[in-house]
Amino acid sequence: MKLELRKISRYALLNIVLLGAVFSYAQASHSSVDTAGTRSNKVAMVASKSRNVAKVNLLAEQSDKLINDVKVLYNPIAGEVTVNFKLNKSNTVVIKIMDALGNEVLNLHNSSLEAGQQSLSFDVNQKLFEGFYFVRVSSGTESVVKRFTVR
Repeated sequence: MKLELRKISRYALLNIVLLGAVFSYAQASHSSVDTAGTRSNKVAMVASKSRNVAKVNLLAEQSDKLINDVKVLYNPIAGEVTVNFKLNKSNTVVIKIMDALGNEVLNLHNSSLEAGQQSLSFDVNQKLFEGFYFVRVSSGTESVVKRFTVR
């Protein structure tokens, strides 16, 4: 009985590994071609479904977030830093520059902003030494941190 149970569990484990390999292969390639040169419908359907599920999950995750698409321009910066982000609803936004140890170096913004795409520029000329820093954009309970370099 023990021997049969081991064989069954080994076969089950091999099937799971094989299915995982097929699924990851389907995700890795947009179009799978078998040796005869025809499109493999099953693998293509699995790949298509997995891409659609990933897109839906990403869109749902982004719609739940208050702050999306945070970008720090231009990296490395010299005298001015521009912070671009999308705010899903009107709220108070706090933008701070932190050093490598997490200490607040500059408080750039602390006020209410309307929903939509935001592009805020700040003069940091002679306020920051050369090195790398972090911009923290916070609104409500959310925070997004991006790294940038000052030259």
